[in-house]
Amino acid sequence: MSVIWWIRRDIRLTDNKALIEASKYAAEVIPVYILDKFLLEKWDPKAQKLGFLFRSLSALDTRLRQKGSRLIIRAGSPIDELRFLMNEFNSDKIVATDDHTPYSRKRDHEIQQSLPLILVDSPSIFHPASILKADGTPYTIFTPYSKNWKMKAQDLVPEFQRDIGTFIPISDTVYSVNVSLNDHLDYGFLPGEENAQNRLNYFTVSTQEQTAPIYGYKETRDRLDLDQTSKLSPYIRLGILSPRQLFQSVNQAIINSTNEMERKNVEVWLNELIWRDFYIQILYHYPDTGVKNFRNTIRWKNNEDDFHSWQVGRTGYPIVDAGIRQLIHSGWMHNRARMIVASFLTKDLLIDWKYGDKYFMEKLVDGDPAANHGGWQWVAGTGTDAAPYFRIFNPIIQSRKFDPDGKYIRKWVPELVNVPVPYIHEPWLMPENEQKDFHCIIGSDYPKPIIDHHFARERALNAYGNT
Repeated sequence: MSVIWWIRRDIRLTDNKALIEASKYAAEVIPVYILDKFLLEKWDPKAQKLGFLFRSLSALDTRLRQKGSRLIIRAGSPIDELRFLMNEFNSDKIVATDDHTPYSRKRDHEIQQSLPLILVDSPSIFHPASILKADGTPYTIFTPYSKNWKMKAQDLVPEFQRDIGTFIPISDTVYSVNVSLNDHLDYGFLPGEENAQNRLNYFTVSTQEQTAPIYGYKETRDRLDLDQTSKLSPYIRLGILSPRQLFQSVNQAIINSTNEMERKNVEVWLNELIWRDFYIQILYHYPDTGVKNFRNTIRWKNNEDDFHSWQVGRTGYPIVDAGIRQLIHSGWMHNRARMIVASFLTKDLLIDWKYGDKYFMEKLVDGDPAANHGGWQWVAGTGTDAAPYFRIFNPIIQSRKFDPDGKYIRKWVPELVNVPVPYIHEPWLMPENEQKDFHCIIGSDYPKPIIDHHFARERALNAYGNT
């Protein structure tokens, strides 16, 4: 008999409890990834997220082949494919890492009614049901949740298990679905565990040549023109890095810090991991947060022309357009830019956050339902732990503060490459003669603002104030 290791959001060998558990049941472990048709139908076949997934699977397959195994890939209905695979490989068990999204929980429950599916571990550091208030109810406010999380983390052993080392070779009669894993491109994120480990080490471990970026994270994380964020989110999203290893790396960085300022910088990044767990547990306990407001009912305008201008990065606000175009081109967006473009959509344009949430999930390489829903509702002022409704980002002020010289803007909005610093954040203020000199005619080469921010701010305050 053999056991099927059903790979989902754990595309790795290192510290994979599902793989370790599977190896306890049988000598032959069958690594399987199923392209779920329900999810696949929602994705743009040319999206970078699909390319990164395929290349990550290819990298895993390479590692497995080095160990005498291989990755089996199937496409279709998971329950049907698993049933076929169990018959094909004479398997009596299926082991997988648990997943906490509403769709995954429903799917796995249905599969467990007819197949021996064993779920272990979690894609979060702590299982979403393991941190609750004293009365047994879930937290909906981040600060008390984080305090409880940190107390619980004191007992978390900061060690993770390496890969189990060997596999029994899979029979040569195995066939995988005819999917080319190398036909997609992704920009800026090299797939596979080795590249993920390298990125994690670069971000968290200092060398003689440089101090690790994590020790300056608090001061630099919002600068759009600097490459100072971890850029680990795509690897975290697919489980190429385990949550325990992330915790261990943060814990070790705190131990290795040389002063109080460095320690505080590391703790700011640790908070990002806690936010991730927080949003996962919110979606776990409140599965409707992806389709409806947690609080507040807003009369959205939902103007289709405005939404289209936002989608293609043609709003006339350079910092907003730069963020959207970075997303379109690379499948990723700087976190500060995510907040700016989300605020512009929901507050300036009064377009329902769910439109933006869906668009991000279609495009983002690191698109995670829990974090995406939570982040959008936070900006829109409709979520569990939402920003105050009157917090409305001024795109011009944000641009000047976080991209002072316009480096980020010029990279992603080439129409503005010649525009000097005094006008880069508000190009519509350029005199006509200078527009000609800088080869950027506003209204032709680059659009005029689709809305006046000061008008939009007052309109939003009225709309939110009347909820």
